[in-house]
Amino acid sequence: MTDLLHGDRTTALLDDLWGQGVRRMSLLMRHSAREYAPGKHDLANPLTEEGRRLAHQFGTRLRQELVLRAYASPVARCEDTAELIHAAHLEMGGRGRGGCRPVEGLGVFYVLDQMKMFKAMSTSTEGMGSFVRAWLDGQVPEDIMLPADLAARSVLKMLRARLVTQEASPALDICVSHDLTLYLMREVCLGLSRERHGDVLYLDGMVIFERDGDWWAATHDQAPKSVGAMLGQAAAIDARMG
Repeated sequence: MTDLLHGDRTTALLDDLWGQGVRRMSLLMRHSAREYAPGKHDLANPLTEEGRRLAHQFGTRLRQELVLRAYASPVARCEDTAELIHAAHLEMGGRGRGGCRPVEGLGVFYVLDQMKMFKAMSTSTEGMGSFVRAWLDGQVPEDIMLPADLAARSVLKMLRARLVTQEASPALDICVSHDLTLYLMREVCLGLSRERHGDVLYLDGMVIFERDGDWWAATHDQAPKSVGAMLGQAAAIDARMG
């Protein structure tokens, strides 16, 4: 599927779930194509013009019936992606609620020390790939990153909490984040590793939804899989801490 345009396999995923009768979904997705300017802090790199075009195009392909809400990591390229998708959906006659709202839980909240993280990545022979693997395997000190399972449960709980407050149907919450978040969620929730299942491309995503009294997650390369037990574990941990 590498010959597809960015966003194609995510829209195909949404259409497939729609065909299965799913009418209320939350889409956690990577932002659109971005710049990689040398010497600039990574989070300050904006979308490219192509990235803006792809985000707008993605929005035009969403089903008009969907009532769209847009959320994003408080990083410009994520907010712009969400805004462009939301605006394009409205242009095509779709319905929406408000514009894009930045949400800290969609950012890199799990990075506790950015300086140490970037230093660890820069000294690695494989850069980000080996760092992500070390984090997911529990080999990164907890003063640098939150444990991966804890971070993943936090994101999953947030997505569910937002979706249950969405009164409209059919409805879609667009939640724009970073590739690191998608690598985290794909592996912890669905068992999809970067090494075996490939890179997270721009505008790739993971959908969560409720069906038959359970919560499910799906991606373009993973049929719906229950994440109800994972949410139950999160609730049990919250109860003990409370």
